[in-house]
Amino acid sequence: MKVLSAQQMRMADEATITLEKISSLDLMERAATKVFDLIHNRLQGSQIPIHVFCGIGNNGGDGLVISRLLIEHGYNVRTYIVNFSDNRSKNFLTNYDRLKEVADEWPVQLKSEKDFPSLQPHDMVIDAIFGIGLNRPLVAWVISLIKHINSTRSFTLSIDVPSGLYADKAPDDPNGVIFADTTITFQLPKLVFFLPQTGVYSRDVEIIDIGLNQSFLQQTPGVADLIGKNEVLPLYRSRHKYSHKGTFGHCVLVGGSYGKIGSVVLATRAALKIGAGLATAYIPECGYNVLQSTVPEAMVIADDDDELSEIKIDFEPSSVGIGIGLGTNSKTIKAFAGFLKGNKAPIVIDADGINILAKHPEFLDHLSTQSILTPHPKELERLVGKWKDDFEKIDKVKKFSDQYDCIVLIKGANSITVYKEQLYVNNTGNPGMATAGSGDVLTGIITGLLSQGYSPLHACVFGVYLHGSSGDLASQKNGFEAVLASDIISNIGSAYLELFRKPEVPGQNA
Repeated sequence: MKVLSAQQMRMADEATITLEKISSLDLMERAATKVFDLIHNRLQGSQIPIHVFCGIGNNGGDGLVISRLLIEHGYNVRTYIVNFSDNRSKNFLTNYDRLKEVADEWPVQLKSEKDFPSLQPHDMVIDAIFGIGLNRPLVAWVISLIKHINSTRSFTLSIDVPSGLYADKAPDDPNGVIFADTTITFQLPKLVFFLPQTGVYSRDVEIIDIGLNQSFLQQTPGVADLIGKNEVLPLYRSRHKYSHKGTFGHCVLVGGSYGKIGSVVLATRAALKIGAGLATAYIPECGYNVLQSTVPEAMVIADDDDELSEIKIDFEPSSVGIGIGLGTNSKTIKAFAGFLKGNKAPIVIDADGINILAKHPEFLDHLSTQSILTPHPKELERLVGKWKDDFEKIDKVKKFSDQYDCIVLIKGANSITVYKEQLYVNNTGNPGMATAGSGDVLTGIITGLLSQGYSPLHACVFGVYLHGSSGDLASQKNGFEAVLASDIISNIGSAYLELFRKPEVPGQNA
């Protein structure tokens, strides 16, 4: 699913108005009616107090339509106009007049803190103050209003995006943003829903189709792609009946040091579980017995030291995953550099491999085309430098990816695969996966997919999705807190099957 910028969404509105000969007022009515239908379907006429806070632009116009429809259907509604400016959009003014025709009480005008209404935890708040139209810092009393709404713990529903969020940068005041229980967004998701600094403001996001022009949407390149089941299914490579283990490649997992052999165990098991035909663990001598006993399906090449002092693979691997538990002593750094210079295989670099690259940026010139780097946040910072917000972080990673023709994975709650200007936002995974070894499993998964012939970009996007899906299945069985990295591996097979499971139809088996 595409993710468009705020400017592109405005252009989609304009294209719909022009091409489908519909007025902007009618388009607003259509969008707001869709929101009302969702609310009405959930509340079923419940008489809880509903407080609708409307700005004075088009997001406020949406709020006025919703308020009018709620009143017409007998709900207990109070409407408030947040007067942060003297300017009013034309559609706002029209819908303000329409609301006055049906409301017993006219909207309450808010101009300062003394006007704030009393809100109770059992009330519902509809936030239609700014939407994606915010382009300047909020005035002080509006920040106070947002803090007031947040402090009451009323159920809060935001229209399009929580008020106080910009579309393309972090908020000026982290406390000056609505914390929405649900955000109902129009047509397509927004990038702010998936970044750590801004995603926290929407507990749940629902996307509603408001009928924007499909031709425009299809022809417009998005700022990112949201990756779900529908996006990864075309990437899946089915197996031919007459395949053999050589068909699915021979991957090598390079890493480990004294006390950190478990990382290679996890990565090797994951590579085999994801479908690699053969896997070899290349490790220091101290890990030989561990690997042979814990992953009997794998082969082992052991250095004669407790740290890797050389990395020489005497066959052509289909793919390589390197860096897990590797260590950063001088002889290992030298071995790593020598390996990069001669490597021609598709490669995944993780953990200490990234730390070495950060300390020795001259090694980056030896990366093979479309090498995959999978840093955690601190490793990423060492690699590309510090950033002031998530948007600057993405810009830095894009430039890094373009400079070295590599794929970089920004790991997190919604991991983002970055290749030059392309962003792929993953939509699987859960907090239970924030556990030791989870990243090692991901390295093994992507390496195993590369081994089977997936392109580097597809291996990364598909691997991140399957990793998250496996973690979701693991957490459903035992809860977030009880998820171990090895549980993620155990559920890889089920994650594959989940790709082809058809959704249940209510009442089908009744």
